[in-house]
Amino acid sequence: MLTTDKLTIRFGGHVAVNGVSCAFAPGTLTAIVGPNGAGKTTYFNLISGQLKASAGRVTLNGQDLTTLPPSLRTRAGLGRAFQLTNLFPGLSVQENVRLAVQATQQGRHRRGMNLWSIWSDHGQLLARTQSILEQVAMWERRDEPVSSLPHGDQRKLEVALLMALEPQVYMFDEPTAGMSHDEAPVILDLIRALKKDKTKIILLVEHKMDVVRELADRIIVLTNGTLVADGAPAEVIASPIVQQAYLGLTPQDAGSSTDALPHPNLPPSGGRGEQP
Repeated sequence: MLTTDKLTIRFGGHVAVNGVSCAFAPGTLTAIVGPNGAGKTTYFNLISGQLKASAGRVTLNGQDLTTLPPSLRTRAGLGRAFQLTNLFPGLSVQENVRLAVQATQQGRHRRGMNLWSIWSDHGQLLARTQSILEQVAMWERRDEPVSSLPHGDQRKLEVALLMALEPQVYMFDEPTAGMSHDEAPVILDLIRALKKDKTKIILLVEHKMDVVRELADRIIVLTNGTLVADGAPAEVIASPIVQQAYLGLTPQDAGSSTDALPHPNLPPSGGRGEQP
């Protein structure tokens, strides 16, 4: 179980995330939605440790992660993908994934930095690397430098690195941002496959409501850093407060317009959303 308890961050006089309390259970994909500037990415950054909370706590399976840096949160089971790819551009596709596998797999390579200890586990590491690259349909491009890959393939590779880390929590921040219409389904298929593992928790920030409606088991809505709705997708999408947050409807208009949200005034597909 991943929980945030009254999680808050202030930038001077501005409260970007205001006392957000949520619990995320294994086997559930939760979509975090809201208008631009609502605090979605900032909330992600607080959970994964890119930002230090002004107040509140983050816990995973009872372990308090609040004061831990991002690297230790990763080791505790948090896996984060960013709006912008976060890869080693000078290395090959295979080397990127192998390094992630090597960081998590047990073996003699973890007990000493010498050539023999690393090569003694080399076959096992490469087998795991190949398996992951095959799952993301990138094994055929294993020897290509990351810098030569188109944006869509770099996004796929970032998902591969997350898979290599074997986290309990997968955090996707607009995973299809900047991808073409033909590229996006590959990433969404990977997320669908991850959903089948009921031991995993998946958090998804996404502006495309058709994606949210299809993938999400639960939706939470942030507006001005505050949690304003939390529940099943159909229930949340139909709620007047959500339609008001997205469309600027008055409460009276929102209450009489339950089908307004399927066509929200959101950024174009591939928009980057807000930055903290």
